[in-house]
Amino acid sequence: MRYLVARSEMHQFIECCMKAAGAKSGHALALADVLVEGDYRGHYSHGLNRLDMYLNDLKTGICAKDGEPVIEKSTVATALVNGNNLIGPVVGNFCMDLAIKKAKEVGIGLVAAYGSNHYGIAGFYSMQALKCGYIGMTCTNTSPFVVPTRAKEPTLGTNPISVAAPALDGDSFVLDMATSAVALGKIEVQQRREEKVPVGWGCDSSGKETTDPEQILKGGGLVPLGGSEATSGYKGYGLSLMVEVLCGILAGAHYSKNIRRWKDTDKVANLGQCFLAINPGCFAPGFEARLSDLLNIHRTLEQSEPGLPVLTPGDPEALHIAECERYGAIPYHVNVVNHMNSLAKELGVDLLPTDRTIDL
Repeated sequence: MRYLVARSEMHQFIECCMKAAGAKSGHALALADVLVEGDYRGHYSHGLNRLDMYLNDLKTGICAKDGEPVIEKSTVATALVNGNNLIGPVVGNFCMDLAIKKAKEVGIGLVAAYGSNHYGIAGFYSMQALKCGYIGMTCTNTSPFVVPTRAKEPTLGTNPISVAAPALDGDSFVLDMATSAVALGKIEVQQRREEKVPVGWGCDSSGKETTDPEQILKGGGLVPLGGSEATSGYKGYGLSLMVEVLCGILAGAHYSKNIRRWKDTDKVANLGQCFLAINPGCFAPGFEARLSDLLNIHRTLEQSEPGLPVLTPGDPEALHIAECERYGAIPYHVNVVNHMNSLAKELGVDLLPTDRTIDL
């Protein structure tokens, strides 16, 4: 069973919770935008499921409630931004806006940020470039929870990457992926549901694969994209290190095991993030038409399993959005809603509605 919650109701709920925890109105709005978009696109690990983390960061004072990001260095095409320890969506919006402005002026904009925090789904920022007909890219380092190939200790984050590019008639390519086998939030969701996870998602404290979310979250860790060494997990490990180069190293932020442990509030996160906007009009003409052709080539491939069409990046999200539109709401697992309602009670915020349900 799932609770059905309208986007507007969820957006207001998140805003109210954040403001009750001390966030500025504009900052609360920025977080609500990205969390609701995550759920709407089917990335439940990075939507409402993440609200408790942001609330805790504000309540403990480890994340700044006031201020705005600041440009520290700038050229016509690049910038270094100090996020001033604000919540990630505030930093992310500022940096992507800046990258797009530079791309409008000179064809490309690359912005690196330090002093940031968790910014939700990476695709939220890369897709902002689509509104201008630009290619958008972003990546971020995160708290160490991924165990490198042949190791036991987690020293890298899920370090997601997103690239969005415009095709014809509103179509697009939207890649949004962790460089670990799965996002950490998917383990947390399974734990809240009291369900096992598939083989190949995580390992225990000895570095051995496990399907128990408790062992993964308490002493173990996630495995890189690809899984074990035998199934090319070292490629995901390499991609994760690449993100560190573009984020922690380039921006002068914390990196690898220097980043605080997940949900610890003993020190600021100081995450590094990278944002890129490219005007395809500066290159060969007909970009959108060629991209549409590329997507169509793959969407029309003969299916290996009847009823399971070949998809391109962004298609699964589009299908989930269509499902939400049919319901007129976003379906949420009851445990996640109940957990967040318990936090809302403590904050004195109106609870999420639980009167609409659907069996899924």
